[in-house]
Amino acid sequence: MKQIAIYGKGGIGKSTTSSNLSAALADMDLSVMQIGCDPKRDSTRMLMQGRLIPTVLDLIRDKGEAELGIDDVIFTGYQGIRCVEAGGPEPGVGCAGRGIIATFQLLERLQAFFGDVILYDVLGDVVCGGFAMPMRKGYAQEIYLVTSGELMALYAANNICKAIARVSQNSRQLCRLGGVICNARNTPGEKELVEAFAAAVGTRVIALIPRDDIVQHAELHTKTVIEYAPESEQATRYRELAAAVLKNNDFIIPTFLEMEELEEMGRSFLSVHYNGKN
Repeated sequence: MKQIAIYGKGGIGKSTTSSNLSAALADMDLSVMQIGCDPKRDSTRMLMQGRLIPTVLDLIRDKGEAELGIDDVIFTGYQGIRCVEAGGPEPGVGCAGRGIIATFQLLERLQAFFGDVILYDVLGDVVCGGFAMPMRKGYAQEIYLVTSGELMALYAANNICKAIARVSQNSRQLCRLGGVICNARNTPGEKELVEAFAAAVGTRVIALIPRDDIVQHAELHTKTVIEYAPESEQATRYRELAAAVLKNNDFIIPTFLEMEELEEMGRSFLSVHYNGKN
């Protein structure tokens, strides 16, 4: 069983990437479960044709953990994908990571961790104990970073590299970085900048997903690109990502950059492409 965590800055397209990756894997006749680890609870929405499923934390608050069964927390989406949303506290109250902790404990009790692929869609802006739990507790053994060439997206990816490196100091932990997914904004020099960042932390770009309006059209129809436009070039890119993830055996403990190094890398690429236009 492959246990994969997709981390990335909020708004970078992490959930879109995760859902399309899950859909592409399910189309390969694999048993897939996707767990949304973000208080927004929208990770699995496109797999559920627009439905926002109840979150584990809300269900625990309403019914109590002891009363919940597997059918209460796991919902069947596109191609049989089992969908779970951890959820979070009310805005301004409590720790958002608590939903992840409670979800994993409940799924363990229900013996729900099975199948060919379990995919965790995790917010990467914050790496507190809850959000780092997929890697800290051994739930996710393969980590992929979703980023663009924007500084704050790279900053979040770099922070996740720090988290992986620190967690991996514990010899019992098996989480490793499998690569970087460039969810492109199609800016000048973006591919080269993200490749340079990946090389600097010791890994590689495993997929380049170009910006394409078909993603927005699919989401307006509450579907993944894989389901909405299976013959599109964008769907092909997601299927290529799925194939790359399945065959990947190149996992590393990453290094990480200091903020000054990251900023200098960004400035150097910006300077080259800016000066090239003058």
